[in-house]
Amino acid sequence: MQQLSLVGIDLAKNVFQVCALNRAGQVVSNRSVRRAGLLDRIRQLAPPLIAMEACGSAHHWGRVLEAEGIPVRLIPPQHCKPFVRGGKSDARDALAICEAASRPELHPVPVKCIAQQDLQLLGRVRTRQVRELTALCNQVRAIAAEYGVVFPVGRKALMKALPEALEDADNGLSPEARELIAALYAELAEVRRRVDSLALALETLAKIQPAYARLQAIPGVGPIVAAALLAAVGDGRQFRNGRQMAAWLGLVPRQHGSGGHTRLLGITKQGDRELRTLIIHGARAAIRWQRGKDTPLGRWIDPLIARRGLNKACVALANKTARIAWSVLAEEQDYDERRACGTA
Repeated sequence: MQQLSLVGIDLAKNVFQVCALNRAGQVVSNRSVRRAGLLDRIRQLAPPLIAMEACGSAHHWGRVLEAEGIPVRLIPPQHCKPFVRGGKSDARDALAICEAASRPELHPVPVKCIAQQDLQLLGRVRTRQVRELTALCNQVRAIAAEYGVVFPVGRKALMKALPEALEDADNGLSPEARELIAALYAELAEVRRRVDSLALALETLAKIQPAYARLQAIPGVGPIVAAALLAAVGDGRQFRNGRQMAAWLGLVPRQHGSGGHTRLLGITKQGDRELRTLIIHGARAAIRWQRGKDTPLGRWIDPLIARRGLNKACVALANKTARIAWSVLAEEQDYDERRACGTA
């Protein structure tokens, strides 16, 4: 068999497409393999490198193949799509993965370890439960408002006022509406209990990582954000610097350049959407507590808000938070507020 340079695998549930390229970049074979025979096929080919699209089950197969002693490169899906020629098929997809993996300066996705996937699992499930909790709160408010009962702003205020509203016989709620809202209140309490339980499990698992406590010293980075950073980024050494990590998170401006003129637009919003959202919300909370205070962060953020407005200042602080988080993770440094925000 010819010496191979690369094998690309188009992942699926039961049938995988395996495309092998030789050192001249020519296709040696491109055929489908059943799940049970995938490892045997890889052992027969003995490739120096395997490329896969970073999709469902990619990290599992990455760990399995790395255990076989074969380096694995996970390619972001948006980098594979431009190389698909003609109509879509598994063979063309596998070839596109090979071609994308051969491009210089491609930023691959690191294979996650089991600990990272556990953190990500808990975080994703918690996020879904929080969305469900918000939807239930909105539904309760909407139903009660139709009967003239209005609750104060905030979930905590709602949970406190609901029992009083259910006990008030003169507030306009019909027996049917009262019974339904009581059932929704019980559901709210159960979902909130599950959210708190997931947050506790997330914190317990993340405490094993030494960087977890150091990350929480950064303003706007609490237990949930720190765990999400560890799950998505790991040690951060796949990035050369903090700006690369901020760009991966989509927290840098899009550029539009032509004829030597470059214009900066809004943020790219690429990368991990959930992590970017958490970091921006954390930055918003940090601004709320630091704004107007005589601290390095307060002195950095106040003129920025005056110049660019609150929302853009939140994104700017989120960008700074991502860069600081990279330094804490990759360089194993402690957070230094004066170094991060200046002493002026």
